[in-house]
Order: sequence, then structure tokens, then C-alpha cells
Amino acid sequence: TGIVRNRRKIESAVGNARRFLEIREEFGSFDSYIWRFVDHIPRQNGWRTPADVPGRTPESDAMSRDLKKRGFSFVGSDRKSVV
Repeated sequence: TGIVRNRRKIESAVGNARRFLEIREEFGSFDSYIWRFVDHIPRQNGWRTPADVPGRTPESDAMSRDLKKRGFSFVGSDRKSVV
């Protein structure tokens, strides 16, 4: 128990690691790539409870779309609503 046995998830982890290295090579670091989605400005949110934190945002959707375009799998939210 606790070990991943789903072949697609294992292949995804290996493929995502390769895509990660490609992004690191292209942008100099993975965090440089990620910060682009918020214009390099930290978000200061005022959520009071964990229930207030949205499951997705326009920024997270943009990041997910770009990651998928770059070949990542098992990324993003499957929910349809966006805050």
C-alpha cells in the first residue's frame, strides 16, 4: 500500500521530470518560469479560513494550460468554475 502502481502516473512522473529540466534550461530556473504567471509580484491574499482559498484562479489555469502545452500531464484542475 502507498506505492503508485498506475503505469500512466509513473510514466507521467518521468515525463514531467524531463519537461521540468527543459523549462529549467529555457528559463534558467523553474521558479523564473513560474513567477511569469503573476508578473513576478507576490500575491497578498486575505483569506481567513482554508475554505476561502480557491481551488483555481485565472493564473493557475494559465499555468496549467502552458504546462500541458509543454507536455506535462496530470497537471491542473478538472473543475469547470474559475474564481
